[in-house]
Amino acid sequence: MTTPMPRSGQRDGKRILVVDDEPRMINFIRMNLELEGHQVIESHNGLEALESVRTKLPDLVLLDVMMPELDGFETLRMLREFSTIPVIMLTAKSEENDKVYGLELGADDYITKPFGPRELTSRIKAVLRRADIPTSSPEQSILKIDDRLAVDFNRREVIVNGEHVKLRPTEYRLLYHLIENAGWTVPHDQLLAKVWGYEYRDEAHYVRLYVNYLRDKIEEDPSNPKYILTERGVGYRFVDFRHNDQK
Repeated sequence: MTTPMPRSGQRDGKRILVVDDEPRMINFIRMNLELEGHQVIESHNGLEALESVRTKLPDLVLLDVMMPELDGFETLRMLREFSTIPVIMLTAKSEENDKVYGLELGADDYITKPFGPRELTSRIKAVLRRADIPTSSPEQSILKIDDRLAVDFNRREVIVNGEHVKLRPTEYRLLYHLIENAGWTVPHDQLLAKVWGYEYRDEAHYVRLYVNYLRDKIEEDPSNPKYILTERGVGYRFVDFRHNDQK
């Protein structure tokens, strides 16, 4: 009898916390994730989920929005007070506002119910790939932009006026690619492919949201940015600090 070969995901299986008050949904997700070699932890409400993140240290959270008492949005808001763990929201709503709201609260992605196994595993792989972020600059570990701003590539944070500001993995990844191309306009679709993955090529709002997050953290006046400049209809450009281009 031939022993079946393990699936490609099994060697790199992750601990994934699934938060949903519907047992059938948890069982569906568990079955498909275990086939990919992941270990599934389950919670049935927001408070359980917060405790599981603290004590069981999962690698990623699948968080349902519609739950009694403490819904997914409030759970995410509380989670982001102490953790940067990747979070994918599970929502039965398809309205753009709900998706944007989840991203603004700190979600890394969302999946709209009903969804199939392929979409589920594809989104999880993409988010985990983004969490595996580059940790060093081709030139140096701490890069001084000017007297106000520096980037610590090893600690994945920015230093603004001497204060260390932690970046979420996707924020850091986006900043990394912008700085790598400082002085050049990076088109929206290229940023989506580099930071989120090719499968996100139609999700232009991700770039806009995360550029806003970065500006809030590094710009003195986010409404009049100095570092991350908008090239309307094309993409974004990080100021060419190496040549003192402050246009």
